[in-house]
Amino acid sequence: MPGLIGKKIGMTSVFSAEGKNIPCTVLEVGPCIVTQIKTEETDGYNAVQIAYDDKKEKRTTKAELGHFKKAKTTAKRKVIELKGFVKDWKLGDVITVDYFNDDTWLDVSGISKGKGFQGVVKRYNFKGVGDATHGQHNRLRAPGSLGASSYPSRVFKGMRMAGRMGGNKVKVLNLKIVKIIAENNLLLLKGSIPGPKGSYIIIEK
Repeated sequence: MPGLIGKKIGMTSVFSAEGKNIPCTVLEVGPCIVTQIKTEETDGYNAVQIAYDDKKEKRTTKAELGHFKKAKTTAKRKVIELKGFVKDWKLGDVITVDYFNDDTWLDVSGISKGKGFQGVVKRYNFKGVGDATHGQHNRLRAPGSLGASSYPSRVFKGMRMAGRMGGNKVKVLNLKIVKIIAENNLLLLKGSIPGPKGSYIIIEK
């Protein structure tokens, strides 16, 4: 699952050679800095740690600053580990969007938009109780019966009820690369990607 860190810029559309209008998500991918190389001898497993997006030193702990200085780079906001890189990267190497030049399909994961505390109609597409007749009052968007009586005298775990919605890690598989603009570190993928504009995403092969 080797990949890179990026940021969601927004959406646009591109016309194909056949004249079709393709909806695309624009991502700023990299440049990512290799900040640590983990090996079985030192850490018990093989992985590459990469970092992305500069931040102010005054908002960085001294331990983090020392870690980034080893890689001869500035403080970064987002740091992740990835396993399975074929190429042997070295500390301080810069990985750009050109890394995906030979690929056609990519997987993208991000944090979906948080929607706060929601009822069952919005959260699970319940219909509500139904008609507002027969003396019912304010029941149109209610969940209805929970199925618990004298037995089992409790609500089963996992019951679909009102609660926090969104803000979850979502992974979208097999998004097609429409265009790579290397000079601006931009990547255009067909379709939508979870999260608001400006949110961090992880692009994997």
